[in-house]
Amino acid sequence: MKILIVSQFYYPERFSVNEIAEGLLSLGHEVEVITGQPNYGFGKKLPEYKGIKEEVINGVKVHRCHLIARKNNHFSVSINYLSFYFSSRRFVRHFKKDFDVVLSFSLSPVISISAANIYAKKHNIPHVLFCMDLWPESTVVTGAVRMNSLIYKILYKWSVSLYSKVDKIIVSSPSFIDYFKNVLHIEKPFVHINQPILRSRETLPGVVYEKRHNIVYAGNIGKIQLIHELVSAMKLVDRDDVMLHLTGMGSESENIINRIKEERLEDKVIYHGPLRIEDVETYFRNADALLVSLKSEGTVGRTIPNKAIQYLSYGKPILGVIQGDGKDLLTKAGGCLFSDETPEDIALKINEIVSMDENEKTQMGLRNKEYFDNNLSFEKIVHLVEASLTDVKK
Repeated sequence: MKILIVSQFYYPERFSVNEIAEGLLSLGHEVEVITGQPNYGFGKKLPEYKGIKEEVINGVKVHRCHLIARKNNHFSVSINYLSFYFSSRRFVRHFKKDFDVVLSFSLSPVISISAANIYAKKHNIPHVLFCMDLWPESTVVTGAVRMNSLIYKILYKWSVSLYSKVDKIIVSSPSFIDYFKNVLHIEKPFVHINQPILRSRETLPGVVYEKRHNIVYAGNIGKIQLIHELVSAMKLVDRDDVMLHLTGMGSESENIINRIKEERLEDKVIYHGPLRIEDVETYFRNADALLVSLKSEGTVGRTIPNKAIQYLSYGKPILGVIQGDGKDLLTKAGGCLFSDETPEDIALKINEIVSMDENEKTQMGLRNKEYFDNNLSFEKIVHLVEASLTDVKK
């Protein structure tokens, strides 16, 4: 098949769309990507990409559309989204190459799939959406938009319009289907396929920790991820040989940095900032447990965070402050300890997991790795995506 992928984000930005594009290429398909200029996680557009409109990355031809770099505030993020929305739409209107199917990735926002809808209609080919984030639901959960406000109503109608033009929707969490049917009132062919994990490009030795016991959280640093609750929990952990390591970036990054300093928590919590997956892995290797947390609010709060799948692949115990689909997945894996969202219970479970003997923690990790290998490997997921594209092409 000749497959056109539309995604606002692509390499060197690290998202699962990169893995899927290269995976489909490895299966013998011709793959091209329409994306923006890399800026996510960098705070600016990378200077080496100035003027680059086309390139080939690991065999995938990439077309770059202009966009305005995002900063760490809601207005800047909105301008960033809109700039790709308009530039990608302009690009596909003049893009004449033929493809068999178009595959779009809705990380955030959903308006980034508009260009895929235009291309699919213009060339009379099917459009498959890989939905990894729900709109307008995610704007409410993150606090960017108030439910039933004028902006929410506009985003609701816009989202329904965009989703309705898609021929088939791959969802990264089963609960997404309920949202589409019951909230957006959209009926489409749906299929659940988990996100593939981000694959590292090199293997580095594990970090040698100063403290005996170490819990690691890697991912978005935001309110919905309960970051402040995690920090509050560490204040309650009644032992001085435990450290919580936070890595990633998000809306609460600056607040967490200030809080750690103001409350003098440097001996219990370290924020390492955003790191490459290869560097994050060095913290995983010698950790007692990996921590995944998600506020159980709305449909987004019942989804499967990609970090949960990533964690399973490392064969470590997992501490889950999570409900819904994510908890269901981790329960099946069998190597997880769960907490509710209160700092008191999180602290209790941290104490419990670091108090386990090494053999018990090893067995938990082995169960997680076995579940990942049997159900969530990259090869399995790419073949499922390929099958979904082949099916809709018929």
